[in-house]
Amino acid sequence: MGQHKNRGNEWHPKGNPELVKVHDFPDPNLPKASPYGVYDISTNTGWVSVGTEHDTAEFAVETIRRWWLSMGRINHPNAKKLLIMADGGGSNGSRNKLWKTELQKLADELSMEISVCHFPPGTSKWNKIEHRMFSCISMNWRGRPLTNYETIVNLISNTTTKNGLKINCKLDESKYQTGIKITDEQMQDLRLTKDKFHGEWNYKLKPHE
Repeated sequence: MGQHKNRGNEWHPKGNPELVKVHDFPDPNLPKASPYGVYDISTNTGWVSVGTEHDTAEFAVETIRRWWLSMGRINHPNAKKLLIMADGGGSNGSRNKLWKTELQKLADELSMEISVCHFPPGTSKWNKIEHRMFSCISMNWRGRPLTNYETIVNLISNTTTKNGLKINCKLDESKYQTGIKITDEQMQDLRLTKDKFHGEWNYKLKPHE
């Protein structure tokens, strides 16, 4: 975040260009923005949390929680199960133990079974959230420096398409710790069942009784 170049063209009054820095090296003195999103295929709606801290598994699951409480349960009042299509790496990676333990907490909280299907390595470009939501966000803020949180949240919230895409975006100022270690006991406590087909990528978590 800062007065950095953002690819794309945008109209400005003649002789009054937007001055930006040539390089976008990270500046430790500037705040950080970490967007994480949920895209609902059936309703063509999305939710994006803009974090001010690290992009951790705890932050990722909190975003899913906020989407469900704010949009998901309203759009799907009769839902009894939740299916998550996620990339294979990063904060929601298939090998991320914290991701699975946080999802277990969410399943317990919602009393709902959560199924997860990870895209295999190198195939995340097929994830519909990339070309149906995030690409639209990138086009909407093209040529505009992302100088502050208000600008980022407003540009994401105002992103629409001819097909009716609508996005809710909120700032998440919670602090998320990095380097959290998950013990074997915590993993054994998960009500996790692996699918017969590539169980390392496809599994479900049932809530505790």
